[in-house]
Amino acid sequence: MSFFGFGSKSSKSKQPEASSEAAPQEAFQALTVEHLRTLMPRLPGARLKELLPHLNDAMAEGGINTPRRQAAFLAQIAHESAEFRYFEELASGHAYERRKDLGNIHPGDGARYKGRGPIQITGRSNYRAAGEALELDLENNPTRAADPDVGFRTAVWFWNSRNLNKHADKGEFDAITRRINGGYNGKASRDSYYQRALRLLAK
Repeated sequence: MSFFGFGSKSSKSKQPEASSEAAPQEAFQALTVEHLRTLMPRLPGARLKELLPHLNDAMAEGGINTPRRQAAFLAQIAHESAEFRYFEELASGHAYERRKDLGNIHPGDGARYKGRGPIQITGRSNYRAAGEALELDLENNPTRAADPDVGFRTAVWFWNSRNLNKHADKGEFDAITRRINGGYNGKASRDSYYQRALRLLAK
């Protein structure tokens, strides 16, 4: 997954897997303002309160419903979005122009389908697939992926389409990083968020 235009893009060239790991049958525990404030201290309070309901709704919808799953998910998106401060890739997207592996086959597709949302989905193919799964026309309205009500859902879609709950359940956080990033860029940051989130959600 690209990190503001500088990370590996290999994971985005793969099509989603057929199905995601079934979620354990247990009650969803919503995150609180205190959880996010502790995990992401650089996130302004007003922005935190704006985002929290959309984050909880998306995780509940997608079966990210255990401390291990939530910790792994939060750690990855906290790193990718710089603590939810960026829901759109800072780079122009020109580097993705004519990337057929991303479905970018028309002039301007690179910028049009650059990374958006807290996990920064990229490429026409991923926007189309996410939109179909979420019943939204993201291919024709790609900027909607940067809106919180849609962005968190696209992140959960990406997570589940790669069966990342399976790795979260086993504590295989490095495997999750590799699936998202294509390598281990930002490993120390991701690992730090993960350990903090595990401790926080275990309370």
